[in-house]
Amino acid sequence: MKTKSIVFALVMGFVSVAAVAADPVSPKMVVLNQQDGGIFKVIYAGAQAGRISLNIYDAANTLVFTETVNGVEGFIRPVNFSGMNEGTYTIEVADASGKLVQKIDYKKETNTNAIRVAKMGTDNKYLLAIANTNEIINVRIFDGANNLVHNQSVTVDGSLGLVYNLKNVVGAPTFEVTNQAGATKVVKY
Repeated sequence: MKTKSIVFALVMGFVSVAAVAADPVSPKMVVLNQQDGGIFKVIYAGAQAGRISLNIYDAANTLVFTETVNGVEGFIRPVNFSGMNEGTYTIEVADASGKLVQKIDYKKETNTNAIRVAKMGTDNKYLLAIANTNEIINVRIFDGANNLVHNQSVTVDGSLGLVYNLKNVVGAPTFEVTNQAGATKVVKY
């Protein structure tokens, strides 16, 4: 009985290997969003080495980028969309066996990581620091009871530091800083 099971397993193993060998490997493509400044990674694996074209089209089906490589079976290629308009783009990889297509949605980063709020000692003074941006920032400060005590729009050209004296504010303040893209950073104390 044990011998029959082993022979059956070997026969099934040979059949599955033969089936895989008879089915040629088809090309595959995937596009990954790197969440880093508009960079997407295009990964392509083909069936055989040859000429491969990478084409990118905007929503109006206008070719915005093209690149051709020869003599490779595949590639990993970062594509940087920063500086492009927001919208849907079509990424196409073409080889001798046909075309693979994937659509991506590109949105500009709404970065609030360049905004910092820090308490300065025990005097109820707070430092708002904004680094490396050129936009209008809205600063709202709320008291401990969530009442608006300060509302200000500030034009930032580069970096900026502002000190707020909140000695007359009752309770722990909350800072709400919003950039032009609508991204908001909330800091509660």
